[in-house]
Amino acid sequence: MKHFFLLISLVFLTACSRNNSDENCKFLVNARVDATINMNLPQYNQLQFTSNSIYIANQGNKGVIVMNTGSGFRAWDAADPNHEQTNCSLLTINGANAVCGCVDANTYSLFTGGSVGTPQLRCGLKEYRVSRSGNTLIVTN
Repeated sequence: MKHFFLLISLVFLTACSRNNSDENCKFLVNARVDATINMNLPQYNQLQFTSNSIYIANQGNKGVIVMNTGSGFRAWDAADPNHEQTNCSLLTINGANAVCGCVDANTYSLFTGGSVGTPQLRCGLKEYRVSRSGNTLIVTN
């Protein structure tokens, strides 16, 4: 009977795994995001069309990138989650991707938030909630 409990305990201990993604993705803080986007305004008008995206400064870690995916809107933090936050870790929009300005030029899909190319990066983009009311988007965390 003692061996049975030891075996069961061993199974439970080995079945529990740690989630290393939180450990490895430690460069971004939970900065406040609360942005209202009126797509009738000229600076946000391009969001009315599929595959277009815009950058909003002064939100999140280094700003927020909002994209129209065709089936809805997605918002991502504009800071590279795989770098310490320096001047070069700001992501810039390049078509349907966001590219880090650092030497390694990490690239992320604005459709999925995952890394593009090889090697696959440990951390994907940090996503924020987007709600829509008519032509107004509200981005929050």
